[in-house]
Amino acid sequence: MTTQFHDHVLSNAALDQLFNEARSYNGWLDKPVSDAQLHAIWDLMKMAPTSANMQPVRIVWVKSAEAKAKLVECVSDGNKDKVAAAPVTAVIGYDIDFHEELPWLFPHTDAKSWFDGDEAGREQGAFRNSSLQGAYLMLAARALGLDCGPMSGFDQAAVNAAFFADEPRHRVNFICSVGYGDASSIFDRSPRPAFERFNRIA
Repeated sequence: MTTQFHDHVLSNAALDQLFNEARSYNGWLDKPVSDAQLHAIWDLMKMAPTSANMQPVRIVWVKSAEAKAKLVECVSDGNKDKVAAAPVTAVIGYDIDFHEELPWLFPHTDAKSWFDGDEAGREQGAFRNSSLQGAYLMLAARALGLDCGPMSGFDQAAVNAAFFADEPRHRVNFICSVGYGDASSIFDRSPRPAFERFNRIA
């Protein structure tokens, strides 16, 4: 039951779709995901916050049979069938040189200068914020009626070579299949901790 904190809280049905009833799927129904749906995911996720609107995420939507075959070769054995069967798998990467885009993404000040000459800082910021954007991608997909299957079992160097060879300043963060989940492919939900287990209010 959702506590009604204010007038703008989402309905219980919406919260269930995004969180309470949403699952990470291991198998997929034979139902396509359109390019228009991928554009719709992007149009939602890009509106969520990143530091100085840096938008470091770079996504390759793996959809064709050829691209799927390349990605299957890069993932662990337990993930091969998941990738092969999914309508789409997003290779969620990040651009180490995201700061080159800041003059138009964050025009309020000279934010590019904050990151010039600090590649280690850019790597940290890009990884952190692309992780956020990957989570936004999952919520956007769920909001649009799709299901997700995030994965980290892959060979990072192989994925970078397969999908970012022409953009050597891009790096993979994680991958996430998107489609219509097969309910028979999921386990019983794993435990979720109560607030008191991992939180404190200071």
